[in-house]
Amino acid sequence: MTLSAWQRFFMADHRRVFAIALPMMISNIAAPMLGLIDTAIIGHLPEAIYLSAVAVGAMAINFVYLLAIFLRMSTTGVVAHAYGAKDLSQQQRHWNHGLLFALILGVIIIVAAPLVLFVLWSLVDLEAPVKSLTTQYIDIRIWGAPAALINLVVLGVLLGRQQAKTAMFLVIFINLVNVVGDVILIIGLNLHVVGAAYASLIAEWSTAMLGFFLVNRSLCLTLARWPRALWSETLALAGMNSDIFIRSVCLQLCIAMMTGYATYYGAITVAANAVLMQFLVLIALGLDGIAYAVEALIGQAKGQKNQQRIQHWFRLSLFWSFMFALVYSLIFFVFGSGIIRLITNIPEVINTAEIYLPWLIILPLVAHWSYFYDGVFIGLSASKGMRNTMLFSTLCVFFPVWWLSTSLENHGLWLALVCFMAGRGLSQFFWLQRHQEKLFGLPSK
Repeated sequence: MTLSAWQRFFMADHRRVFAIALPMMISNIAAPMLGLIDTAIIGHLPEAIYLSAVAVGAMAINFVYLLAIFLRMSTTGVVAHAYGAKDLSQQQRHWNHGLLFALILGVIIIVAAPLVLFVLWSLVDLEAPVKSLTTQYIDIRIWGAPAALINLVVLGVLLGRQQAKTAMFLVIFINLVNVVGDVILIIGLNLHVVGAAYASLIAEWSTAMLGFFLVNRSLCLTLARWPRALWSETLALAGMNSDIFIRSVCLQLCIAMMTGYATYYGAITVAANAVLMQFLVLIALGLDGIAYAVEALIGQAKGQKNQQRIQHWFRLSLFWSFMFALVYSLIFFVFGSGIIRLITNIPEVINTAEIYLPWLIILPLVAHWSYFYDGVFIGLSASKGMRNTMLFSTLCVFFPVWWLSTSLENHGLWLALVCFMAGRGLSQFFWLQRHQEKLFGLPSK
């Protein structure tokens, strides 16, 4: 093969990474941008209680759905394997299993609505009018739980089959339907909080139905030829889901500490941390896109039982993960203060946030390893490794570091978060080293 042929081959693989990563980065950007329109519509109503009710209600609902992210991650892994093996019937069964879990968990969430409200009111203290409106919002939105979880499974199948553009289309579609619904129901029919809830409910179910159709068409499925579930595969997927669920709970607990415990250091510190946490959102826009590509490409290579391709995608994706992290750190170093001023114009919050900005400058270089390895673990369906390394990083790194550095106050919280991210990356690295004979076909060291 000539040098130019090798170059074309090499560049083609880079393009394959970005063919998955870029649409998902656009999706990550589209969702919050359209969400801003959603907030702006409800925020221009005459009374602030409407915005408060929607904000608190959406936070509660989104947190519940975020804990169910395992449906997307596990589905991506198993479908990518079947896609690599060119086993269409197995892809169809994984789609069936994912739907089954989504519907069962969706019904459980609906039944557990009183428990969701009980926990919310135990943590949040609202005035009676806002509390009543928030309850109305949640009571309506909760009926979208099966649809929201189906959408996670749809996304998992599409990513596993490397159909990132279709996934991007659905992410944008759900937000557009939500915005149009807000305009009609909130402004046109003057339904306020109830209108916002129904707009989201309609968006979730319409996207679930469209996604159901698109996936069935992609998998050449009809209702008359629906695959039968296999008990062994269902149990295996349940095991993966439980592992990733534990991982997600640990992650959200550590992130919640950054706001929750900051309350002991005053309202200005809480506000500053809230501003700086938006930097994590920016980091996720790029690193999540690379992680999605890692999941799909390594999963496909595993399905092909091609150990050389697994290692190839590992090295190539790691290069881009590091490059994104480096760019983020440089941007935060040069423009960090400017970004803070775009988010807030309160002098006290700006000054406080700038004190802790150095933590955000180094964070991408530390955190990108955990984003990258999450993609690798999903691609390899190494859910137990994800669970165990996350438990180690939470219980043996984050909380001990935070406890030992309480004298540093908010600096101690950020130190704990950086060490937590480093602990995740290092523990995942050593776990892979220990299991590389099984996963990569290499001798263990």
